[in-house]
Amino acid sequence: MTVATFGERQEGIQYVNRYGVYAVIPDEKKENIILVQAPNGAWFLPGGEIEQGEDHLTALKRELIEELGFTAHIGQYYGEADEYFYSRHRNTYFYNPAYIYEISHYEKLQAPLEDFNQLAWFPIEEAISKLKRGSHKWGIEMWKKSHKV
Repeated sequence: MTVATFGERQEGIQYVNRYGVYAVIPDEKKENIILVQAPNGAWFLPGGEIEQGEDHLTALKRELIEELGFTAHIGQYYGEADEYFYSRHRNTYFYNPAYIYEISHYEKLQAPLEDFNQLAWFPIEEAISKLKRGSHKWGIEMWKKSHKV
């Protein structure tokens, strides 16, 4: 399986491990991708941190309800994209392995549990350009390759 790396591990820096799982969710025509905008204005793929005792799929299903109010059929796994970055918001260096999946079907079940995020659909290339993390951009590129988009 594919592993990509973004950012550089700096010597002498203490990194906090933050394992995350994220979803590429296209619309029915595979023309737009939904993104989540955090309160700080940054755009991300839906998903987030894998909590203790969760596997990838359990964590992703929980995150989709929290962020989107969606239930979903989790499809293809695209791989792991490791990212090293500094969060000014948290004043912390993170090592963030991101496990990227495709959502092949979803249903809006309820309002998102997290009401502080903004949600928006973007054309594929615009979605890529808006994303803050290289690992998330990579996830959409992997999705594009698998669907020849």
